[in-house]
Amino acid sequence: MNAKTTEWILRLAVAGEFVGHGMFALQGKAQWVGWITKLSGLDTTTATTALILIGAFDLVVALIILVRPVRIILLWAIFWGFFTALVRPLAGESGWDFVERWANWGLPLAILFLRGYPRLLKDLLK
Repeated sequence: MNAKTTEWILRLAVAGEFVGHGMFALQGKAQWVGWITKLSGLDTTTATTALILIGAFDLVVALIILVRPVRIILLWAIFWGFFTALVRPLAGESGWDFVERWANWGLPLAILFLRGYPRLLKDLLK
């Protein structure tokens, strides 16, 4: 299997993750609203609105990863995948929930390494 095929498999996996999370967020998943209120101190209405905005952005990220995975979006996907995995133990869930979700940040990291890590600021948009 060549690198291009491998990258496409990874892109599909990352896009699937972000579409799935985005759709749950757009639906206002109650558990996630609870985590936002617990960790940020926002009221439920504001946390729900924030979650819906996050969900919409997750769908945009999925689309960009599929169409043209620029490095700045890959870096965001790595950060966001790591952070959302870490939220679970921060909100009182098991640390294993974090470990189970390592692919959430590991897959976009693999794409970034296949495409080349950005060395200059201008490389972030390539």
